[in-house]
Amino acid sequence: MLSRVAPWLASRRDGAATGAATGLTAGLTVRVLAGADTRALLDLARQDAVANVFILSHLETAGTASPTAGGASIFGVFDGGALVGACWAGANLVPVQLDPELAGPVAAAAHRAGRRYASIFGPAEAVLALHAALEQLGHSAQEIRSEQPLLTIAGSPAVEPNPALGFGHLADFDRILPACAAMFEEEVGYSPYLGGREYYSRRVKGLIRAGHSLVHLGPDGDVVFKAELGAVTPQVTQVQGVWMNPASRGLGLSAGYMAAVVVLAQTLAPVTSLYVNDFNTRARASYERVGFHQVGTFATVLF
Repeated sequence: MLSRVAPWLASRRDGAATGAATGLTAGLTVRVLAGADTRALLDLARQDAVANVFILSHLETAGTASPTAGGASIFGVFDGGALVGACWAGANLVPVQLDPELAGPVAAAAHRAGRRYASIFGPAEAVLALHAALEQLGHSAQEIRSEQPLLTIAGSPAVEPNPALGFGHLADFDRILPACAAMFEEEVGYSPYLGGREYYSRRVKGLIRAGHSLVHLGPDGDVVFKAELGAVTPQVTQVQGVWMNPASRGLGLSAGYMAAVVVLAQTLAPVTSLYVNDFNTRARASYERVGFHQVGTFATVLF
């Protein structure tokens, strides 16, 4: 795959700013967060409720910053007793209000944990700094998507929503799952079943059960369009997994479907967000028509 690397990342690779080989500044420590740190993590993440919707959604569900039963944990950076940055470390790494200058020690902690990470995603500067530090520790990326506009909309969409879109039902799981797998493979270049079909199936079923699957089934029962609300808080939802059946592409339908996504998402939270690859000009044009506007820049590193 071709990597898309920001000039910012290239400028850091030759310097010590990544921190991969340096210690923490005096007074700073990194450790795994526990239940007693939950309030501090909430306060930190709420500094940007859109960028940090992933971790806020997790805390909304789990209620604690403690490590999960599946082995995911959250690294916290402390200045004395104050939490000044954090990073989710599960199947993926997700920085939370993490200053790029602190990425090196956090990456070292993630490396020592011995997990295999599928990706890093989140605010671009922190993601790219984490990648640069992990690269020095032997973690090679398959692809770097360094500029992904982070978009939001609050209020009514600017185009008419397609009324055919609705929330998915478990009765339709066998139709929804193949569409989700097709979207995943188009997006990242390999099948989501490589890590086990059961795990991915549970993830899709969980989204349907939670009321976070949005789908339109055509007359033949095939999925015409689908999306998921991958992270949900009372303030913000984050749309993921947007996919149109190839048979329905090029017909000018995407803006109406995305407007419907916004309407349905706003039954759960007032702000709807998503991030998109900068090179996906057709999707970006569709989102702009609907009324999304850019509020930041994400990046994704795929391992």
